[in-house]
Amino acid sequence: MNRLVVFGAAALVLLIVALSSLFTVHQTQQVLITQFGEPIRVIREPGLAVKLPFIQSVITVDRRLLDYDAPGQEVILGDQRRVVVDTFTRYRIVDPLRFYQTVGATEAGIRLRLGPAVSSALRNTLGNEPLMAVLSADRARIMGEIRDRVNQEARSFGIQVEDVRIRRADLPEENTQAILARMQSERERVAREQRAEGAEQAQRIRASAERERTVLLAEAQSQAEILRGQGEQQAIAIFADAFQRDPEFYQFWRTMQAWREAFSDGESRLLLSPDSEFFRYFRSMPQNNATAAAAAPAAGNGAPPAPVDTAQAVPEQPGTQAR
Repeated sequence: MNRLVVFGAAALVLLIVALSSLFTVHQTQQVLITQFGEPIRVIREPGLAVKLPFIQSVITVDRRLLDYDAPGQEVILGDQRRVVVDTFTRYRIVDPLRFYQTVGATEAGIRLRLGPAVSSALRNTLGNEPLMAVLSADRARIMGEIRDRVNQEARSFGIQVEDVRIRRADLPEENTQAILARMQSERERVAREQRAEGAEQAQRIRASAERERTVLLAEAQSQAEILRGQGEQQAIAIFADAFQRDPEFYQFWRTMQAWREAFSDGESRLLLSPDSEFFRYFRSMPQNNATAAAAAPAAGNGAPPAPVDTAQAVPEQPGTQAR
C-alpha cells in the first residue's frame, strides 16, 4: 500500500514537471524564454517546445501585423498653414528579445515609444510640404517618407513599421470658419457681378426695344400722314371735279350745308345786312317762299325754324354773328 502511494506521488510529480516543461507555440506567436528574468532564447517556429520547469518562464509575443492609431494633432506645413492630421500606423514585432529589453513584455510600452516617433516624423516631413501636396496625389510619397523616418527609430525597439497612413488632414476650426466666410464673400461678389451684368443686359434689351418701338411708331405715323395726305388730295380732286361739272349747284349745296350748320340748334339768331351773300338764294326766291326756304334746313334736322329779322339788319358790319 505504501508503495502504491509512493508511485502515485512520483507519477504526479513527474506529470507536474512534464506539464511545466512542455508548452505550445502558436503560429501567430513567437516565444521568449527567460530564466530568473533574464532572456536566454527566442522560439519563432510553431509547435511543441520544452523549457526547464520552475526556473524558466515563457513570454509570448504577437507576430501578426499590429496597429497604432495616433490622436489628431495640429501640424504647421511648409507654407505656414496649420492642419489637423490624423494618422494610423501598422507595425510588426521582428525582434522579441530587443522588444523585451527596450519596452517590456506588453504592447502598451511600444505604444508609448511609437507615439512620439510618429509625431516627430510627421512634423519633420510635413514641415517641408505645402498644403496642395498634402491634398494631392503627392500624399503617397509623403506617407512613404514618414514611414521611413519612423522605421529608422522603431528598429531600436525590435519592431518594423510596415505602413503609416494619413487618415485625414483638415484645417483647424477657426481656419475653416475663415475660409467658409471668404468663400461666401466670393460667391456673393460673383452673384453681384452676375446681377449687374443681367441688369445691364436687361437695360440694353429695353433700350433696343424702345428704339424699335419709336422707329415703328414714327414709320407708322409717317405712313399715316402720307395716306391721309393722299386721301385729302383725292377728296380735294373729287370736290374740284364736282365743282367744275356744275359750279352753280355746288355753290347752292354748300350754302344749304352752311344754313343747316347755322340753324341746327334752333336757337341761333343772326344779325346780317339784307344784301349779305348769306341770303343770296333768299333774294332769288319769290317773296312768299323766302321764309319757308330759310326754315327748311332747320326743319329737316328736327328743330323749329329760326326767325330771321331783316328789319334789324346792320348794314355797316356785314358778316355772321351768333348769339
